[in-house]
Amino acid sequence: MPPLLGVSLGDPNGIGLEITLKAFRTVRAEKPDLRLCCIGDRNLVKTEAEKQGMDCPEVLDPGVPFPRANYGQTTAEAGIASAAWVTTGIDACLNQELDALITAPINKHAWDLAGVDMPGHTELLGARCGTDRFGMMLMGKGLRVFLATRHLPLASVPEVLSEKDIRLAVELVSEALPFMGIDQPRIAVCGLNPHAGDGGTLGTEERDWIEPLLNKMQAEGFGCSGPHPADTVFHQALHGHYDAVIALYHDQGLGPLKLLAFDEGVNVTLGLPIIRTSPDHGTAFGIAGKGIARADSMHHAILAAADLTQRHNPWTRPR
Repeated sequence: MPPLLGVSLGDPNGIGLEITLKAFRTVRAEKPDLRLCCIGDRNLVKTEAEKQGMDCPEVLDPGVPFPRANYGQTTAEAGIASAAWVTTGIDACLNQELDALITAPINKHAWDLAGVDMPGHTELLGARCGTDRFGMMLMGKGLRVFLATRHLPLASVPEVLSEKDIRLAVELVSEALPFMGIDQPRIAVCGLNPHAGDGGTLGTEERDWIEPLLNKMQAEGFGCSGPHPADTVFHQALHGHYDAVIALYHDQGLGPLKLLAFDEGVNVTLGLPIIRTSPDHGTAFGIAGKGIARADSMHHAILAAADLTQRHNPWTRPR
């Protein structure tokens, strides 16, 4: 039987439901046997489906009602609903009721208002799946980018970034790339400072501990190299020198990725016993409810999840 993929609808006041149904239409044109369902309020889904002139898809409704969107509004009610919907999706995957989870964008401030004590999807997924060994890989237009640190103020990165973070990043990417069909991964690790420190002239982290760590991991058999200057390494990856790039902080990696693949980037969470992907953009409150949101990224996120269900997940736990 074809895999069953569930899409949690994200913040109901954003574009999540709109792009989900648009993507269902285009994905089914490519893969008519693929089974898809929404995770959210059944009435909300039915209303949007009627607006788009399509039949209401299958809906997994956990009973957290949100029958009418208040487009563009940040509310605690929306935060409660979106958190409940994604949690339902995670549990359905863990219970093997779904084969993969795709998450539409949430609003982090709405989660704050709702009392959801998580910085975002990635941390909730790790906690719900019972692992602290996880991370974000973003993919699009030939780039694969992993973030060694995620949502931190830039001023905090040098003091927070540790050998443990970089080691985990290299390990996860080394495990993930064979999962994606690349058997001998070539992984480039960015430097923290301009020109990767320029021998200590522009910062000493590379010289003092990042390069020694990478040398040690190379000796252990990992296909990693660096630290590389971040202003050139993405160009090199695009031209086939590397299979993935590990960025040391959020904008170092997502700036290049979104420049190339803003409308079709996909986020894959590594290290989970379930498959989870998501579009690489936000709730787009400014255009929510207008019917003009592009579904390219959601389309690619669904296809990526479908592809991964056909491969062996290296983090699946024996039952």
